[in-house]
Amino acid sequence: MKLLNGSELAGYIKERQAKQVRALRQSWRVLPKLAIISDSENPVSELYLKLKQQYGEDILVEVEIYRIAPEDIVRQIESLNLDDEVHGIIVQLPLSDTSKTDEIINMVNPLKDVDGLGDSSKFIPATAMAIDWLLTGYNIDFNDKKIAIIGEGRLVGAPLAKLWRGNGLDIATYNSRTVDLGDKIRQADIIVSAAGVPGLVKGDMISEGAVVVDAGTASEDGAIVGDVDDSVRNRDDLTITPKKGGVGPLTVAALFDNVIAAARKVADSKGQQDI
Repeated sequence: MKLLNGSELAGYIKERQAKQVRALRQSWRVLPKLAIISDSENPVSELYLKLKQQYGEDILVEVEIYRIAPEDIVRQIESLNLDDEVHGIIVQLPLSDTSKTDEIINMVNPLKDVDGLGDSSKFIPATAMAIDWLLTGYNIDFNDKKIAIIGEGRLVGAPLAKLWRGNGLDIATYNSRTVDLGDKIRQADIIVSAAGVPGLVKGDMISEGAVVVDAGTASEDGAIVGDVDDSVRNRDDLTITPKKGGVGPLTVAALFDNVIAAARKVADSKGQQDI
């Protein structure tokens, strides 16, 4: 078995980002800042909030979390949109009222929508970018490969399919309710599962020598678990993400790449003003 270690790649990316942030702070007096709005205490969300805060501290990007009531979200977004010192804004999903997700996400200034989830965002969604980085970083060959994405959500499945189709790749998308899912994904050379259903993908559903990326996250008995069953990990012929340290670390790194890019645009505008 070959492991796709996202933590290892994230370490190299973090070093690069720390240098970029130092340059922004020292040369342009631009202090990159990320604002995160949260209106719930979902266990998965809480884990990612902590990871983002710690990562920001490590590379000197300020991360401020706004824990607010659902009725105050709109006012908070409007305020942050107008704050020139805030370069990135995230609405931590899922919202307590999921029916308002599209409406709320699209209120974020597209130039600050570093999660890349709004219709007009200028950024590639972080998890989609992370999965692309992970496979590219390990020299996974996409040429003439059949690719299956399980999960069609706005956080992972939909943006990843859009990204890869834009690169000319052969993509088939499914979800946890797809009939005969095993028969369908057994034809794939590369499988990305992001359905958020623990144990959805079993060992007998994967073809020999396939590449498997577990990008699903769900809370089960107080622990964060993925979509891939242990029967998959017991196979020696696969290339697969580990239970911990696969997509997650790179997702956080990709998010901060977007924050730094947003801050750099501010620095560039300052440079133009100085000419």
